[in-house]
Amino acid sequence: MSNAAGSLVLDGADQKEGQEHNNQIDFKMVTFSLSGKDYGIDIMKIKEIAKFSSFTYVPNSAPYVRGVYNLRGDIISILDLRILFHLPVDKKAENEETQNGLILSLDENVIGVVVDSIDKVIGFSSAGIQPPHPIFGDINIKYISGVVENEGRLYIILNAERICAKDDSVRKAADSALPAAADTAAAAVSAETYQEPQSYGNSLAAEPERDFIRETLKTFKGFSITPVNEEWFTGRFAEWKEKKKQQGADLQLKSADDADEYLASYYSADTGRFWEDDTAARYTRALAAQSGKIIQAWSIGSGKGFEAYSFAAILARKYPGVMLKVWAHDNDLLAISTAPNLVFNDDELPEFLGPYIVMGKNGSSFQTEFKNKIFFEYHDALHPNSLPELDFIMARDVLPFFSQEDQARLFAEFHEKLKPTGLLFLGDNEKPLDSSRWAPVSGARAVYKKS
Repeated sequence: MSNAAGSLVLDGADQKEGQEHNNQIDFKMVTFSLSGKDYGIDIMKIKEIAKFSSFTYVPNSAPYVRGVYNLRGDIISILDLRILFHLPVDKKAENEETQNGLILSLDENVIGVVVDSIDKVIGFSSAGIQPPHPIFGDINIKYISGVVENEGRLYIILNAERICAKDDSVRKAADSALPAAADTAAAAVSAETYQEPQSYGNSLAAEPERDFIRETLKTFKGFSITPVNEEWFTGRFAEWKEKKKQQGADLQLKSADDADEYLASYYSADTGRFWEDDTAARYTRALAAQSGKIIQAWSIGSGKGFEAYSFAAILARKYPGVMLKVWAHDNDLLAISTAPNLVFNDDELPEFLGPYIVMGKNGSSFQTEFKNKIFFEYHDALHPNSLPELDFIMARDVLPFFSQEDQARLFAEFHEKLKPTGLLFLGDNEKPLDSSRWAPVSGARAVYKKS
């Protein structure tokens, strides 16, 4: 049901059911605005986001057909959703040289639509989608597939198939005009020219392609692009864009698999597995001599334990005879609870782990004395902890899974917890948010000390 203001209001049973499905994100859409209201279209129906310019007018077409457009050599029709839905159009915006839009791809039919502004990509449970009702919008209900509330905002989900279903007269008029219009449209500016982004905000309007990927990485993988990894993202985007151009494939990410492919070059050497000997040697070289009798370290995002065991091994080898304590934390309860009893095949195990291995009936595991140096605990890094002053913090490739605000909180805690001589290990493609508080260690990649 709805209240007088037009917001969704669920009764008790609906609220309970909605809460049960709250974590099941199985629907994602690109959101945009039309005449001050929020709309969305299923991300699987969207080929890309674009800024249209240099339309070629099509004679005898319906008023909402803005014309045809050259999309990298393909001539497509452009519809203005504001006119199609009989919504008010700001005259100043209508006369601007470029128009914000989406390229919809339905089977073999590709079409462009003009909107006021592009917002972001959001994901949620399809169980929360309410059936369409005239009260939810100013447009014909046949164009609405549902309504959903997300983070306090009401979104009208449009039916892409209905939008692209033109009547025969409009189709014939457009088709008859296409040959004559094609030569002119071919010279039009393509949708590949965009402005540079102005900020790290949520808006997709600054540079649609880049920001679209920012949002979809966050939606599909919970992966944030911030100043911590912006340099990598800039280079990766250029590489990805060129690759997809050569393949003639869509630039955007439409699935978790696409996101994994995009992020493949991000992760540090041996992330998610035991370190190889050269990785262990690289980090060992960054370790300075220690005069204390106790070495204390914090390993964040330890998962099943591969990172923590590898880290503890190089510390044990570098500082023999010293009491070693490594707190290994992760908020994946299943993974962190199995880490202390990790069993593996050591046929190809790196040499630096050899002194700490013991053979068993079911495979190899770590010696009890060595395992006792590591404290595997279920813990969210953002929650308070009672850790002492630390010599080392290992936080490779975990920061992007926090928002920029939470990253700032973590860096503040890192700075507070580390000893003056302590070291912070980040991912190969990461750097601190505030460079004035951290100095890179000479000759060591992505290793920092307090400045």
